[in-house]
Amino acid sequence: MLKNLLSIDWDYFIPVYERWSGSYLENKRNIMMIWYKRYFENKRHGIDIENSIREGKELKTFLKLIKKYFIFSKNVKMYVSDSHKFSYYITKDNKCSRVINFDAHSDLGYGGLKSLDFELNCANWLGKLLKNKIVQDVNIVYSPYTHETSEEFSEINKTFNVKYPGIDYLPEIKIDAIHVCRSGSWTPPWLDNKFYKFINSFNILYKIIDCPERKWCPQKLTLADRIYMEL
Repeated sequence: MLKNLLSIDWDYFIPVYERWSGSYLENKRNIMMIWYKRYFENKRHGIDIENSIREGKELKTFLKLIKKYFIFSKNVKMYVSDSHKFSYYITKDNKCSRVINFDAHSDLGYGGLKSLDFELNCANWLGKLLKNKIVQDVNIVYSPYTHETSEEFSEINKTFNVKYPGIDYLPEIKIDAIHVCRSGSWTPPWLDNKFYKFINSFNILYKIIDCPERKWCPQKLTLADRIYMEL
């Protein structure tokens, strides 16, 4: 019987500006300092993104909705990280043959099949699982806030078994492993409390893999801090 990974990117629930949805290195600067830069840049234009960028309404009913389709196995394993690239290792280590990915990004690889020759990263982990024949098929459930379309990945879609079901058309399957990633470069630190509340709502013991705490305190930044961050 096929084993299945449920992979959830926190950015599935966060409606951020399209100009922020590009490619970023996942480092300390981009998971934290970039948010201070965005905050103060917008503040100068009279926009308080701490109040305007909030979690979407889908978060409230998400877990109840997916339990209509998915049965969590008795020994289901759950993992939490900042980077989504860890889904590659989790899939491989748990011998999963299928991935259901809830995400604002496909993570199939940006740049066609050639992008699957790059080193493993948060943008190509799902495509590399297909290329390396670790999984047989993948289902990508796009966030209502995505700025992508499935047509952008036509070369990969034609080569591998990739489906893009709506949330109301999911396969009824058993879930053997769960991975929730924060994707800190794309999700603001002032919502981290909601992120952990969401994780705990599963009521499943989980393992944290490289997910550093982010303390959001823009009011406490010194002038030197702001200059350092090129604000």
